[in-house]
Amino acid sequence: MHLQNEPSFRESVDMMFNRAVALMDLAPGLEEKIRVCNATYTVRFGVRLRGEIRTFTGYRSVHSEHMEPVKGGIRFSTGVNQDEVEALAALMTYKCALVEAPFGGSKGGLCIDPREYEEHELELITRRFAYELAKRDMIHPAQNVPAPDMGTGEREMAWIADQYQRMNTTDINGKACVTGKPLNAGGIAGRVEATGRGVQYALREFFRHPDDVAKAKLTGSLDGKRVIVQGLGNVGYHAAKFLSEEDGSIITGIIERDGGLFSDTGLDVEEVRQWIMKHGGVKGCPNGQYVEDGAVLLEEECDILIPAALEGVVNLSNADRVKAPLIIEAANGPVTAGADDILRKKGCVIIPDMYANAGGVTVSYFEWVKNLSHIRFGRMQRRQEEARHQLVVDELEKLSSSMGNTWTLDGKFKERYLRGADELELVRSGLDDTMRVAYQAMSKIWHERDDVDDLRTAAYLVSIEKVASSYRAKGL
Repeated sequence: MHLQNEPSFRESVDMMFNRAVALMDLAPGLEEKIRVCNATYTVRFGVRLRGEIRTFTGYRSVHSEHMEPVKGGIRFSTGVNQDEVEALAALMTYKCALVEAPFGGSKGGLCIDPREYEEHELELITRRFAYELAKRDMIHPAQNVPAPDMGTGEREMAWIADQYQRMNTTDINGKACVTGKPLNAGGIAGRVEATGRGVQYALREFFRHPDDVAKAKLTGSLDGKRVIVQGLGNVGYHAAKFLSEEDGSIITGIIERDGGLFSDTGLDVEEVRQWIMKHGGVKGCPNGQYVEDGAVLLEEECDILIPAALEGVVNLSNADRVKAPLIIEAANGPVTAGADDILRKKGCVIIPDMYANAGGVTVSYFEWVKNLSHIRFGRMQRRQEEARHQLVVDELEKLSSSMGNTWTLDGKFKERYLRGADELELVRSGLDDTMRVAYQAMSKIWHERDDVDDLRTAAYLVSIEKVASSYRAKGL
């Protein structure tokens, strides 16, 4: 239930932008240039399905071309509309600037419920949408590079890439026209898990800053922290899985479209995911206690709340009952501007979407670079690294035997030290570095400026300043 005075998602993004810009010294013209969406293309096209022609409406919005190509996902959802797409495109501009991915912001969407169509029908629709966009250069390795979003994944990206390449047979960089492709079609290892992995790295970095942790009235590390996840799609699933398997966090609640699951002792994320894949929801899942109205779990006691699905789930109607001291926005815009005010006053710390879910675009950047360089990461240096490490291990083993084996190398150390980095390790390393550096830039402003009392404003300040610098350098 949304209250009357609840700002829309687009208004929320505008309000948060305004709040940040008020603290900056930008020329009025430049502020306006950064705020507005440069262009939105609306395409309406017909596809012959089930003996009739069905018409679909799709959008591709370009927010800022201070850097090209512009980058942003394509979502397939019945809720897609121009306002939402433009707000998401703006968020992409700031997100790319914040994590230093050299792209402008863009976003796309198709008004469709993908669950209503067979795979071969979806392929026809996706290819036709891609054709309509590509012929207007709204899909192009040097100008506009889409990626997966809600309702789309590797499969759709492979269709789009193939469609572009059919239309541009001599473009040697054609594969770079879209990211999030399957590995065998020019994708990169670690892209599917990227956004969820980024959420994990963001939380790890947050917990490396004792002052920041204290602001959320928490202590210690991620180990033993109780986590509630809303949405077990690609992002929520990977975030929950990594936090529980690698950091010792306890996933006490999972909220899905047909209800929620709760367990004091912790849910097995993998088992719940398998159940959802098989049954389409959490109802009947033997893992944990079923709650019909999943939204009430947003208000349960926990240490960390991870909204990882739709926008506006934490809004004026429930914000004052949300008890989590730390919220990390794995989804885009899950906390409305109104709710943000209420939560800030309560002392809740929010790690903002613009930073928290930037893992996707970061690894998309790596994939784009891989496509342009036509070689996978690690191919040249991996074995050389292993050979060099082997030299050290050989010398240490000689030393060990000359000491009569009173000291020997730990087998686990040997195995880990000898392994050269493959593409997945390099991607994770690049993502981890990106998330750390971006967090430190936000945290610095959060601590140094008295007029900045939250991480979201800090994130906007860092990113808008970077966009402004780009424009100034362009001489605009």
